[in-house]
Amino acid sequence: MRSWAQLNARNRQMNTSLVLPIKLTCSSDTVLDIEDSSVFIARFSKGFVSLKIVLFRIMSFKQDIIQLLKPYYLFNILLSLSYVILKRVPGVCNYLFASDTCEFDGRETEILFFLIIVIAMRSRKAGSLSMINYLSSSFVYTKVANLILWFNADYLMGIIYAIIFILGALILPEPTYSGPDNRITRFRRRTFKNKNTTWLVAFYAVWNPACVTFAPLFAKLSTEYSLDNLKFGKIDIGRYPEAGKKYHVHDGSLSKQLPTIILFQEGKEVIRRPMADNKGKLIKFMFSEDNIKRVFGINGLFENCKNELKRKNNKGHIKKD
Repeated sequence: MRSWAQLNARNRQMNTSLVLPIKLTCSSDTVLDIEDSSVFIARFSKGFVSLKIVLFRIMSFKQDIIQLLKPYYLFNILLSLSYVILKRVPGVCNYLFASDTCEFDGRETEILFFLIIVIAMRSRKAGSLSMINYLSSSFVYTKVANLILWFNADYLMGIIYAIIFILGALILPEPTYSGPDNRITRFRRRTFKNKNTTWLVAFYAVWNPACVTFAPLFAKLSTEYSLDNLKFGKIDIGRYPEAGKKYHVHDGSLSKQLPTIILFQEGKEVIRRPMADNKGKLIKFMFSEDNIKRVFGINGLFENCKNELKRKNNKGHIKKD
């Protein structure tokens, strides 16, 4: 017969052989569970970001539709499509153009084709991002093309169209941003030599469509990030051209520098967009919220300036104590 010591040793050996595989199995399952969880979290995060992008685009599209209902856009869309619509509508076409067929002739086709090329190239250079941007940058070209088409068809209709064109420009100017921008300081001329304040300054012209489109975005950034030592400013170089000359921002009708944003730190220019390359050629910049935050490091600037204010406040409390 075996002694109690031998039996206990035998039992411990059996228990170890039984428990060890279970532990190993549990350990491998745990690893699998962790891997599955990480894959699930990654997919969920990716899906959440995609959903956020889709919702942002839907909201932007909704805002564009609301903007299109304003008289300026409705009027200019009608003017831009007037010749094409009236030329293709049977009955109206026969009456206005004294023609049996409502088709475009060779000259009209050439003008319309050239118009499409001009709009595409101009919108590409302007870096238009939304439907409103494309429309704003193309209205001038479409209305001029319509003016040529109407004069080509009949001088009297061309004169009538020109009168409507001019009256519309006087009575219905392009809508400008009228939202809150009380965090933005407007200057006539200014040197940013204060080393304790960081300035993000927009150089713009009221008549420029790209500047009009950019105004709400700049106001939004100023509302979100403005601090006592991080400030936002605007200079209208159309009214104060000497400021444009000082900071080398041109305000001509063909200028590609509008708008221009310059970051000043410790009284010196640090970053500007759009900027020129080594050959002096401007590099196109898309004025979207993400691009501005990334290039100018808005989030980092905000945190640094906020921490600097906290340190100054703490020093002030220590001196008082």
